[in-house]
Amino acid sequence: MSKSIRNLTAAMRLSIHIFRYILAVALCLGGLAQIGFTQDKDSFTPMPLDAGFGRIDLTPPATPAGEIVKKFAARESEFQEALNHYTYRRVARVQTVDDDNKVDGEYYQVDDVVFDPGGKRTERTVYAPASTLERVMMSPSDLQDIQHGYSFPLTTEEVTQYDIKYVGRQKVDEIDCYVFEVSPKQIVKGHRYLDGRIWVDSTDLQIVVTNGRMVPDDTRHGSEDLHPPFMTWRQQIDGKYWFPVYTKGEGILHFAGGHGVMAQDVHIRDIIKYTDYKRFGSTSRIIFEGQEAPQQTPQQKVPQQQVPQQKPQ
Repeated sequence: MSKSIRNLTAAMRLSIHIFRYILAVALCLGGLAQIGFTQDKDSFTPMPLDAGFGRIDLTPPATPAGEIVKKFAARESEFQEALNHYTYRRVARVQTVDDDNKVDGEYYQVDDVVFDPGGKRTERTVYAPASTLERVMMSPSDLQDIQHGYSFPLTTEEVTQYDIKYVGRQKVDEIDCYVFEVSPKQIVKGHRYLDGRIWVDSTDLQIVVTNGRMVPDDTRHGSEDLHPPFMTWRQQIDGKYWFPVYTKGEGILHFAGGHGVMAQDVHIRDIIKYTDYKRFGSTSRIIFEGQEAPQQTPQQKVPQQQVPQQKPQ
């Protein structure tokens, strides 16, 4: 999420109310810091995303942690391959929230992940009203997180890119899970990584919950691209694979400003929903608000206002 060069006077609206609010939510920093939220600079204040799960059992697992990682990474590879054969709908909503806790800007887009007549996987935008975001603008990394990052499959190919530490066992609802802390070994330019914690079903050996942040952030003054922490829940589809169904991200992003851009704190809320999973091969139509949506060409998909803009230099 990069800072908009429009409406810079919005920073002047910050009041003692938002200051007290920041102090209140900052109380959760200690707990979130334990699950891998590492950042070189104080670019955000996290918001509590979940009340927490049950008591965590710190007893070492009967099976060596490295063996568990190897097995669940293999299962995640199966999950990713299976997901590549499903169609589904993704509804993304990104909001800015003012100091009275009211939404003052929104990016909203409905996409169907489908297959074209040639069998190639593609995305079709079903509904995309003009963005009303003013204090920030969607960046390419925001779109990358929505399309790929928040679902976070940790496959055999990707697991070597991470330091993975066993934390313990914990229940998510009634599901017994292994808990791991995950952080990238190194940051490669152009790539996005999870820094956080995952809960892995101890029976199915698939990720059921992901909690953390997608990194890196760009914290250079005047060209910042910041992202809030998030939590993604998965649900078992077709009785076999755990597919993402809901993501919520929330936090107060601290834009330091510079190069003619004023410092500003922006409360961001992301909500992503994934629905209508269908294995490719069944007949389907694109329906939105009770009506069949017309097939759109790439040029018709998104209004010009929503094309990611260059960050201010």
